[in-house]
Amino acid sequence: MVLEPDKRLMIQIKELDHTPSEHECEAASNSYVMSLVAIIVGLPLPIVNLIATLIFFLGNRKSSFFVRWHCTQALFSQLVLVFINSIGFWWTVSIVLYHDPVTNAYFAYILTLLIINISEFIATIYTAIQTRKGRQVEWWVYGALCHQIVPKDA
Repeated sequence: MVLEPDKRLMIQIKELDHTPSEHECEAASNSYVMSLVAIIVGLPLPIVNLIATLIFFLGNRKSSFFVRWHCTQALFSQLVLVFINSIGFWWTVSIVLYHDPVTNAYFAYILTLLIINISEFIATIYTAIQTRKGRQVEWWVYGALCHQIVPKDA
């Protein structure tokens, strides 16, 4: 089975029905920037990123479709990361506080966690830049979920 060129990418840029205003582009881009700032501030506590993105999402729930859509996609990405990072965080806490053994499985999980976080960090920066330019950037799984959840006429 041969996939179309745009179906092979984890992140896709789609055409919009309308051109978003400067304010919409900035707000949509800020939804991703918010998660980056939260990563820096709340690095050891994974829930901080989710809370910051959720607050931004709630503050923009009455905005245009473009802004709401991107706030939702940013929220989905942080929701997945909070689960992945929480496991690594609490596993590390149990090693430090309760002297649990450091195993190969722990190192493999931490390496996977780092790869996922670095990939998400790069994708977030890319998406923030592209949405600031008014482009509709859809992540692989999150984009389809956003189309199902975010109503066009709200």
